[in-house]
Amino acid sequence: MAEFVKVSKLFDAAVEEVWKLWTEPEYVMQWWGPDKFTCPLANIHFKEGGTSLVCMKAPDDFGGASHYNIWKYTKIVPYESIEFIMNLADEKGNRKKPTELGMPADFPEDVRTLVTFKSIGKDRTEMTVTEFADFGQMSHFAQLGLEQSIGKAAAVFEF
Repeated sequence: MAEFVKVSKLFDAAVEEVWKLWTEPEYVMQWWGPDKFTCPLANIHFKEGGTSLVCMKAPDDFGGASHYNIWKYTKIVPYESIEFIMNLADEKGNRKKPTELGMPADFPEDVRTLVTFKSIGKDRTEMTVTEFADFGQMSHFAQLGLEQSIGKAAAVFEF
């Protein structure tokens, strides 16, 4: 099983714009979650020690359930990197054990996440998201979900 999932994507936007994908609620709400999922809630408290609450809502043909995550920021280097611990949560932002929410027993409780940004010229940015966790039997879905989410993030800058 993989010890991490990782996705890199090249964006046709300056690093200052790509940074907003993680720091501005109206940006997060455009991309958080796999294809067909929406993000109806992004309470972003972006600072070291701060905690954000985000929700991805499944489409009706996937049951329509809302899935909440909290991101507790551990290190922020402006326009270079964001580190946080991601946990499953309820709608109030209370941390939940994965098994309490119907996830397999081998699904990780804490997912250390690193987002890096690299400016490639004036208006291009490479963003890499790495989730350092063994997702067990959900590894394939974790990788696919991250790929789809980051694909949606890139679409934010397509005109």
